[in-house]
Amino acid sequence: MEPKKETVLSLSPVPLYTQIKEILRNRILDGTYKAHEQMPSESELTRSFEVSRITVRQALGDLQKEGLIFKIHGKGTYVSQPKAFQNLGKLQGFGEAMASMGYETFSQVISFKIVPADKTVALKLGLGENEMVSEIRRVRYLNRAPISLDVTYLPKSIGERLIKEDLAHRDIFLILENDYGYSLGQAELQIEAMLADESLGRLIHLQEGSPVLRIERLTFTTDNQPLDFEYLYYRGDAFQYRLRVERGRI
Repeated sequence: MEPKKETVLSLSPVPLYTQIKEILRNRILDGTYKAHEQMPSESELTRSFEVSRITVRQALGDLQKEGLIFKIHGKGTYVSQPKAFQNLGKLQGFGEAMASMGYETFSQVISFKIVPADKTVALKLGLGENEMVSEIRRVRYLNRAPISLDVTYLPKSIGERLIKEDLAHRDIFLILENDYGYSLGQAELQIEAMLADESLGRLIHLQEGSPVLRIERLTFTTDNQPLDFEYLYYRGDAFQYRLRVERGRI
């Protein structure tokens, strides 16, 4: 079957390989080409776009550098599972960090409740046990694929304001700083590995027993007041935290 002809503009100032890259990139991001699915061959793309094989290879090369595709010798080109990282050396919200690297993100709010603080949450936020706090559960998406479950606890008064905000597209950190006037200072993190249970796996599309990166993060204001406590559950196959350390003088 002859592949469908695609439209690229030969008179455009945008190079042909860049136009093709963007078309293929959009198909990967919108799920037309799914993770681990084989891409059309170079020959098929050459005929489809009516361009040279070199042009197609340039487009695919750029997508491979972005980590969107990978090649298996003798078998072809496949769509990558989204794999991103966040630098631990800088305090950023997930959307803020991913946007700076060109990733598309959004959040699905699963629940937004006022609940009594358990012992751990109360201790972290400097509140009395069973004092009411806001609990926000969100599934975070990277390039339209679920990557984490975030469970956030904040003082009740802040949560009652956040419920009116666009948490699908805005980071809580940015809202706290830009809209509410809080100055964020530093955070304490605890990171460990765990296995997904059935409930978590269903939310972030993992099989029960798959590896998950679990992070506890307590964020403070610049005057050292605890403000935001979170449990973050990231897919082990799709996300990394990175940190650069230096050896001090002895």
